[in-house]
Amino acid sequence: MKTEKPNDVLQGTLDLLILRAVSLGPLHGYGVLLRIHQMSGEELLIQQGSLYPALYRLEHQGAITSEWGESENNRKAKYYRLTRLGRERLSEETERWERMSGIINQILRVTPKEI
Repeated sequence: MKTEKPNDVLQGTLDLLILRAVSLGPLHGYGVLLRIHQMSGEELLIQQGSLYPALYRLEHQGAITSEWGESENNRKAKYYRLTRLGRERLSEETERWERMSGIINQILRVTPKEI
């Protein structure tokens, strides 16, 4: 019997997913993982080993900012929020993703008669 595993995130889409998750409100790192998992209908599962370097990179680029706060279980946690630059980048990357996914869908629908 084949066991299902969560779908892997396509290369190059992690930043877009993080920006979208954080655009809905400030989140600590693990909260970003949970929000993406929830928004995907529990289909995508981001690995912590991929998430934290991406959060660092996005913060270094100025797309997100962070501040220390207290989590729901009274632990110290770094909370991330979108910056103005991050909102602009989210918009640009969303447009790029929609354009590219449309092109790929078009290619996948081509029949031999259409070539």
